[in-house]
Amino acid sequence: MKVRWRALLLLTAIVLTLGAAACGGDDNGGSDSGAAGGQTAEKGPIVIGAAVDQTKLMKFFDGPALAAAQIRAQEINAQGGVDGRKLEFRVKNTRLDPERTRAAALSLADDGAQVMWVTCDVDWATPSAQVGITKGLLTVAPCIGTDQMGPKRFGDKGKLAYSFGNVAQDEGAAMAAVAKKKGWKTATVVADKSIAYTQNVCDAFTNRFEEDGGKVSARETFTEGDGTIGRVVSRVNSGNSDTIVMCATTQKDLPAFVSGVRTGGNDTPILGPWSIDGAFWLPKSKSVSNNIYYTTFASTYGDDPDQKVQALIDKLKESGNPPATGGFVTGAAAVDGLVAAIKENGGSTDGAKLAASMEKFKDMSTVSGPISFSPEFHTVFGRDYRLIEVKNGKPAFQELVKAGSPATL
Repeated sequence: MKVRWRALLLLTAIVLTLGAAACGGDDNGGSDSGAAGGQTAEKGPIVIGAAVDQTKLMKFFDGPALAAAQIRAQEINAQGGVDGRKLEFRVKNTRLDPERTRAAALSLADDGAQVMWVTCDVDWATPSAQVGITKGLLTVAPCIGTDQMGPKRFGDKGKLAYSFGNVAQDEGAAMAAVAKKKGWKTATVVADKSIAYTQNVCDAFTNRFEEDGGKVSARETFTEGDGTIGRVVSRVNSGNSDTIVMCATTQKDLPAFVSGVRTGGNDTPILGPWSIDGAFWLPKSKSVSNNIYYTTFASTYGDDPDQKVQALIDKLKESGNPPATGGFVTGAAAVDGLVAAIKENGGSTDGAKLAASMEKFKDMSTVSGPISFSPEFHTVFGRDYRLIEVKNGKPAFQELVKAGSPATL
């Protein structure tokens, strides 16, 4: 459990000004339509029951995604809703307590939720996800980043479960595409073992990188907070690769690693996934915070190439919830996906019908770009990743990157 909590401390600095305000009060969020209960499956508001954390560590993920989802829902409602029906979020705080999570989901389902919305970590989401799929509801997570949100974890009923985060197999392949384009032939791969995502994305990078003719010169692992990062730095600095791939979280070990590598005279480009997104963790020295690249959902630095994404960022800022990483956009994308599935089924919110439609999404348009699902992957693949370059302490958008296809694990 100590390892688990260390893992969940990842990106705590992301919150900055986000906190629980993005989701509303302690137990109930605002309603987009203001409508009361009593609706049937095909009439009245389309109720999305969100069992999320508003109090503890997952609020740093759940809050931005939910805030963006609510803004996107308001935009759709202002245009007449979905076949004349408004989208309405009802929110309950799970506080990351399994029993409370289950009770929150049951309450939301019993109160008329037609879609279940769960937290951005599959372990913490399991109690609410199980309620949702058992009740026959489409069950959605905005930003789980592994392939666990689906049949792989939940069996046949898991056909109702989806995540609008990027599956690690796709993001790792996109990182390999970056390495190939930049001509990096060798790589030192360093992975944080504290969560499945960071391990999976590094493994996916390795497999695709080697398929493309690259060579992994060395592999290193550590567990956030285990006190071994200094030794990892020493071994990395004694090697010689074209790039250092760092799959980690933005806790103390990441800035310590970057500082140790750079002050050791090692200027090798560092490449990472979305988990190292953000300017808040970067060491203050411009010479240290330099030659760093990472893939992410959106650029929060005022230069995202998509005007719709930039407009969403501006609205989040206006609401007092400025995003610190690109992960917010997955919440809005989940709303886009839900709307597309409902329209395809003539306004039906039947869970099995919506899930069957989602499974067939191929390059489906969302505010986050084109997304795809498949029977194998109920977590998104196919997005246009933003490649961010950190140069002299300043992150900036560089180019769009696609994986081509998910790597194998």
